Amino acid sequence: MSGDWEVISRWTQHLASQDAAEIGQRLPPHSPDCAGCGPNNPAGLDLRVVRTATGVEAVHTFSEAQTGAPGIAHGGAVALVFDDLFGFALYTVGSLAVTRSLTIGYDAPFRLHRPYTFVAQVAQREGRRLLLHADARDDSGRKVGSATATFVVVDPGHFAPVAEQVLGPGD
Repeated sequence: MSGDWEVISRWTQHLASQDAAEIGQRLPPHSPDCAGCGPNNPAGLDLRVVRTATGVEAVHTFSEAQTGAPGIAHGGAVALVFDDLFGFALYTVGSLAVTRSLTIGYDAPFRLHRPYTFVAQVAQREGRRLLLHADARDDSGRKVGSATATFVVVDPGHFAPVAEQVLGPGD
């Protein structure tokens, strides 16, 4: 169990110590097992995110593993892409933060086996509160969805109570 706490500790230190990323830089996954971007998560989306001049971007193609209605991605899988992409936007401000709220707008179905470009940026910062916005477009450039979120900046100690619940005090 103490190994798990060490993983959480290294993870929060890694995220908290990030400098603002360079434009064009591919950003590292939040963790190897992250549902959105973790390369070791067999059920994950394996998002690959790049820093842009205004925020971050990922191109993603949904597969049968994310099916909702036949031929269409599940809305929760789409929400996962937006939420994870917002987490990457934190690299542009160099702050560790967590999702406070997430609102998704679906303008059209996200079809399976078609690439979608997701772009996100921090729209505003008010103290510890970060307001974020993202859009998703299909390969013809048509907007198919958007999202807004509020994230709250935290320090690495924010994750300590969770680790204690999972591992027990002093583990």
